Amino acid sequence: MAAVLATVAAAGLAGPLVPGPAVADIVERGAPSAAPSAISWSPCPADDPIVGGALAGLECGSLDVPLDHSRPSRGTITLALTRAKHTVPQAQYQGIVLLNRGQWPGSFGRDLPTRFANGSVGLPVSVGATYDWIGFDPRGVGASEPSVTCSPDYLSPGSARPDYVPRTVAEEKKWLREARKYADSCGDKYGNTLKYLNTKDTARDMDLIRAALGQKTLNYLGFSYGTYLGEVYASMFPDRVRRMVLDTVAAPDGVGYENMLKQNVAFEKRAGEFFAWIAKYHSVYGLGTTQAAVEKNYHKGLNALAEAPIDGRIGPAEYSDIFLVNAYRTYAWIPHAQVLADWVLRGDPSGLRANYAEQREFPAMNTYAMYTSVQCSDAAWPRDWSRWRTDLQRQQRQGNTFMTWANGWYNAPCAFWPVPAGQPQKVGHSGVNILMLQPENDGAMPVQGALDAHARFPNSRFVLERDGNFHGSSLTGNANACMNAYVSNYLKDGSRPTAKRGADASCAASPAPVPAAG
Repeated sequence: MAAVLATVAAAGLAGPLVPGPAVADIVERGAPSAAPSAISWSPCPADDPIVGGALAGLECGSLDVPLDHSRPSRGTITLALTRAKHTVPQAQYQGIVLLNRGQWPGSFGRDLPTRFANGSVGLPVSVGATYDWIGFDPRGVGASEPSVTCSPDYLSPGSARPDYVPRTVAEEKKWLREARKYADSCGDKYGNTLKYLNTKDTARDMDLIRAALGQKTLNYLGFSYGTYLGEVYASMFPDRVRRMVLDTVAAPDGVGYENMLKQNVAFEKRAGEFFAWIAKYHSVYGLGTTQAAVEKNYHKGLNALAEAPIDGRIGPAEYSDIFLVNAYRTYAWIPHAQVLADWVLRGDPSGLRANYAEQREFPAMNTYAMYTSVQCSDAAWPRDWSRWRTDLQRQQRQGNTFMTWANGWYNAPCAFWPVPAGQPQKVGHSGVNILMLQPENDGAMPVQGALDAHARFPNSRFVLERDGNFHGSSLTGNANACMNAYVSNYLKDGSRPTAKRGADASCAASPAPVPAAG
């Protein structure tokens, strides 16, 4: 650890902040939005209807922002926020940190401040205590109003869906009908409002949160999709960024159809690593001594459900959903390998039942509705389904069988989205102070996209977790201590690695899990 940290150079950002000016003086220059009023904070309820007791000890507040930032007179929507206040003397205070967990556009965030303030994710309490940690549910999400939900039938109709890979023309047409119906349900319910549910407007909301809190600049910590939100904010408001941590970095042009196709290839690699890991422990699971043998057993289990879904509800599509998490989270490998062995070798469906999640209720429906709203609005998707079919079939033939069609149908409503997409934000700026972290083998955010983002922000520093497999390399439950140290030092006093060609620094990956002997 000491050898790694010896390469870190101070960035000259230590020291207290100068007290901010009046709110009216620090809204976006030239922005039509009126200056926001200050946020009124009060203790959060002990039991929240969305996140339960996760808000204990936090302050809750809300902020009205324009639905249409270019025409504020058209009305406002309300953002729900939380805060964990700094506990150091004012001279040591380092400002606000806005938080976004990513995972998907549509993930709530009000529960996040506690874990960064109290040290539970590996950030030293002495560092966390110097900031105000701000959680917020982005527009359309969670406790923010309106909270967007569309028809539940596409994601979870209450019975087993067809296999994601269409076996017949009729199955493909059924998927297409349902995708169109889902998009229509969103349009029928929300109409033109959908065009304002996008990343650029969320970034504008973030700037109004900053202004409402009386800050000239903000700090930001984002994971997964939250890194793209951070890139967009840093491109739109570069002089408002004090420090920014982006972990598992989205490609700067990583929205839309082409990004989906790149993900399909990367997820295939991640699935192969999962299957190879199971093969390494054949003595425990009995699913084969090679990656190919394990993968064959995986598809054997999937095909069995095409003939006879469990309880009429868990078919091939639901089976694929259950095992998809293994491409994101290595902590699922041990329990899911056992679920696979129980089903394929012994016909025991109990593990599949335990891992099956009904998606018809809030917040799952809210998350998916906002995922599609943002994805379909940030960039244009092909409206001609024949292009989708051609590309997905080609990728399937090339051996990308784990997620290709699943990802296609997950995004298919974008082919029928009821409002036109906007223009993606041009991402990049020469001077923004950013620390980027990236696991080398991530499937959702492939490493090449992270390197592209690093190039678009030449003043950024890039830390690579070599052979890293976990989606989120720092400050999470499965975080890498070496990666944590880079983030902690940066948030402490602005220290970042010295600039180099390619990755500026690297950490060895956390070891893969080891199951108990069979």
